[in-house]
This record gives sequence, C-alpha cells and structure tokens, in this order.
Amino acid sequence: MTNPESPQRVLPESDGRDAFDALVIRTDFSDDGQWQAVVRELHLPWGDDGEFPASVRVVDDPAWSGATADEVFAAVEEDEDLPVVFLADRRTMESPVRALLALTTSWEDRSGLDPVYYQDLIDRPNPREFRAVPAAVHPVHTCVSLGNMGFAEFAATAAESPGQVLPG
Repeated sequence: MTNPESPQRVLPESDGRDAFDALVIRTDFSDDGQWQAVVRELHLPWGDDGEFPASVRVVDDPAWSGATADEVFAAVEEDEDLPVVFLADRRTMESPVRALLALTTSWEDRSGLDPVYYQDLIDRPNPREFRAVPAAVHPVHTCVSLGNMGFAEFAATAAESPGQVLPG
C-alpha cells in the first residue's frame, strides 16, 4: 500500500531496456562508498567462468530515497518483462556483503503442480522477498525471467544460507 503522503514514484523511461536487464533501485543514500561498491559488483561479468556480460539498469535517483517495497511494486506493476526487482536499501548499505532486497513482481501459481512431487513447495507460502549479494542478481533475474527456476526456489536457498542471504 502506498503512503498517501508520499509522492508517486515513477521509473525513468525504459527506452532500450532489454528483458534481461536486471533492475536495481537505490532507496538509501546514506553511504556513497558502499553504493559504489554495489554498482561495481553489479557490472562484473557473471556465470561459471564470467562468460556472460552484466546487464543491469540502475536507478540512482534521490526521488527514490526511502521508497518502500509497496511503492516499488506500484511503479513496476505494468512491466510484464520484469519478474523481479532489486532494492539497495538501508540494510544493503549496512551489510558487509551488500545484500540487496530481491522482490518478486508476480505471484507464482502453484495450483497445477502435482502434489505427489511438489508437496513441500505447495505447502510453503509464496515468498515475496529475500536478500541476495550483488553477484546473485544476474542469475536470479535471468533464471526467473526464463522460467528455469522460480522466485520461491531462490528464496528457499537464501533462507537456508548463512545470514539468510543468497550467495553469488
């Protein structure tokens, strides 16, 4: 739910944004050094041998300062090519591993899953968010975009990882 006292936040025009560009929105402006470290990590090649170039769209605009997850959802809900968005919030800036907040923009329908094989997944609630290091942004965004893995699978891995942060 958007706070009626806060202005409607709008993403910059997405001219040229590819479906495989991960979207990272900075919502905390307390530590420029930490933010620059996040940006550097986001622009590193990724994959087993660094075979994939980084493809990221960074929103670094003070208009997003203090934005909540609900405000971000409201701003991105019309973008059908964006299954996940990442926030660089206060916890990111305070985290030694610069863990971003990953938010799903879509609900995963589990009604058609065979309960014999997927009972554990069916019984768990759909997660809305989890924390991930910057090196995990590209694999998460790409795999969820392609449907190779669901957001819930990444969230479950993060929940079982040290500090409940998805590693790179």
